[in-house]
Amino acid sequence: MKEMLTALLGAPHGVVMYQLLLAMQFTIYLSLIAFIGGGIVGAGITILRVLPGKIGRAIALSYIWFFQSAPLLMLLFLFGLGVPRLLGVDVNIWVAASLALTLYASAYLAEVWRGAIQSLPDGQWEGAQALGLGFFQTLRLVILPQAIRVSLAPTVGFMVQIIKGTSLAYIIGFSDLMSVGKRWANAPVEGTEPFIIYPIMALMYFALCFPLSRLALRLEQRLGTVPKDAPIAA
Repeated sequence: MKEMLTALLGAPHGVVMYQLLLAMQFTIYLSLIAFIGGGIVGAGITILRVLPGKIGRAIALSYIWFFQSAPLLMLLFLFGLGVPRLLGVDVNIWVAASLALTLYASAYLAEVWRGAIQSLPDGQWEGAQALGLGFFQTLRLVILPQAIRVSLAPTVGFMVQIIKGTSLAYIIGFSDLMSVGKRWANAPVEGTEPFIIYPIMALMYFALCFPLSRLALRLEQRLGTVPKDAPIAA
């Protein structure tokens, strides 16, 4: 591909595009790790959030409050630079970036899913209890099938925020689209000036985020939560 892009665009533009596309895949990988990891942790926090017991709800609420209040950049510094220096160990950049983004994503996904569950009428819980179903049986058989439908669109939409969040990982040395693009923009090479590189990077991020925004809007329209002519939120 490198030779093909160089032949089409010439040097150094072909080399730049090749490296940006190569780095773009790491942005995608990190986004998927954060989304899946955040979803797993967020699901556990959501269950604690809706449990009848006060202790579980307090733990979940504290977790959500802390990681929603903490800036993502601070979490990246903490796991990528702070913890390694504090403990005197080397932390893999992938591990540090994935952990920071997973915790960030889990707090927001937990709130999205908690809101979806609590948006359902209390009669759903009361009817299931009247049939003799326990809490977890009611959650699995009655509540979750409806809550998934409600939360599907905002969950897909939040993936856009995760992709945007990965752009901060360059600060701890993660080699993604932002890192490689910034390196080229600062390079003393003719044809890689910032006014050329940054618009290309913006288009690449747009190519990743726009389909997800469009999909989220389509899901909302199918669920009847927004009018069909509503604008797309980036």
